[in-house]
Amino acid sequence: MSRVGKAPIELPKGVTISVNADNVVTIKGPKGELSQAVDRDITVEQEEGNLVVKRPSDQKRHKALHGLYRSLINNMVVGVTTGYKVEQELVGVGYRATNTGNTLDLVLGYSHHYVFELPTEIKVSTTAEKGKNPTIILESIDKQLIGQVAAKIRSLRTPEPYKGKGIKFVGEILRRKAGKSASKK
Repeated sequence: MSRVGKAPIELPKGVTISVNADNVVTIKGPKGELSQAVDRDITVEQEEGNLVVKRPSDQKRHKALHGLYRSLINNMVVGVTTGYKVEQELVGVGYRATNTGNTLDLVLGYSHHYVFELPTEIKVSTTAEKGKNPTIILESIDKQLIGQVAAKIRSLRTPEPYKGKGIKFVGEILRRKAGKSASKK
């Protein structure tokens, strides 16, 4: 059996779940509401305050879907209770980040600014302290959406391996390369 799929999902207090006839799971919590369409072969049941995802057979497809939907539903439960937060820092001379509402304005060493319009489900804030790198903080209840937006922001200027300049996640360790070595005579 799938080790991920067979683990029950604990439902914290204040979280309600509903599964409609089209096999769409909707989870409501203190931070908001999320829904996910589930394959018709996979069943989602509530047992004793826990959520259990079941599959009909041991086919390879069913095993894969079993673990997938259990993880997606668990991410939804965590999202509506605690939410997700991603922090990125801009490493480089003159790199800046500012935001007005859900619009992110990035200066990344190019001849132009990047103006990035974020979805309404994501809250953004920026910090720029003297002596520290500018930081972008993204918060949302949807793990998939926040990850996709963070990857898109990072792709505007990925960290390079020699000086480490670019947009990186806070706490990320970059593999650095040695530059050219001086010639010996």
